Amino acid sequence: MAGQNRPMSADEQILKIGLPKGSLEKPTYDLFQKAGYDIYGSSRSYRPSIDDPELRVRLLRAQEIGRYVHQGFLDCGITGKDWVAENEAEVDVLTDLPYSRSTANPTRWVLVVPEDSPIQTVNDLEGKLIATEALNLTRNFLKANGVEARLEFSWGATEVKVPDLVDAIVDITETGSSLRANKLRIVATLMESFPQFVANRHAAADPWKRAKMERLVLLLKGALEARGKVGLKMNVPQKALQSVLDALPSLRLPTVNDLSQDGWLAVETVLEEKVVRELIPELKAQGAEGIIEYPLNKIVH
Repeated sequence: MAGQNRPMSADEQILKIGLPKGSLEKPTYDLFQKAGYDIYGSSRSYRPSIDDPELRVRLLRAQEIGRYVHQGFLDCGITGKDWVAENEAEVDVLTDLPYSRSTANPTRWVLVVPEDSPIQTVNDLEGKLIATEALNLTRNFLKANGVEARLEFSWGATEVKVPDLVDAIVDITETGSSLRANKLRIVATLMESFPQFVANRHAAADPWKRAKMERLVLLLKGALEARGKVGLKMNVPQKALQSVLDALPSLRLPTVNDLSQDGWLAVETVLEEKVVRELIPELKAQGAEGIIEYPLNKIVH
């Protein structure tokens, strides 16, 4: 068709991105801030502003983002691997983004029964009734195990439905604490899921949009890489250099530079924040001075 390959005008240089509303909303905003983007607006707004004129943000339920990216209403978005699979969305996955609402662990879709249920394996579900929000995930899991069971869509509060309403549930968990509190037992894990940065395939084929997405992915991954890490720099006398280096559990080889004062060196490194409180007194004892700990926003390899 004529005009298909014409250059994109300045007015068209907009990337439409969907971000998850709900439990992942705050950690996603925090991640973007670390990556260098400020998202702001009313807490009830589904169209927040962002300090990049080339981005248009839409807040949507994570369950829907993969479908809207697949259909082209969004150019790209962040949603769970689980919801991409559940919606059978045909999208390009640019990267995994290993973060979640409260930990760095993946969320899990699990098959759950009451603690005192006679159901011990997935095979014991033959002919039983299962409630879940993830019908496709559950249906495919049962099919892979050669089990036929009845499925019921759950609109929420799935945990309270066993054993009075259904025989088992398939639900999502991050730590398992809520399941244990409700005296429920995990029979099997269907899937582990992290958020993914996904792209509409037509948008990913557009050079400008692809480059914009790849730059954004680079910064988001850099922000995640810096999570839990800090920078540490110090002045070290030449005679103590080796003992100081031996004490440093560095992410990469430390940077060592000469200082203006003879016999002294500047040492700088990146390390896990959790080790710093034990390490600084040891470095001081080895002869290091002027020790400075500083936060990191991004680490890009």
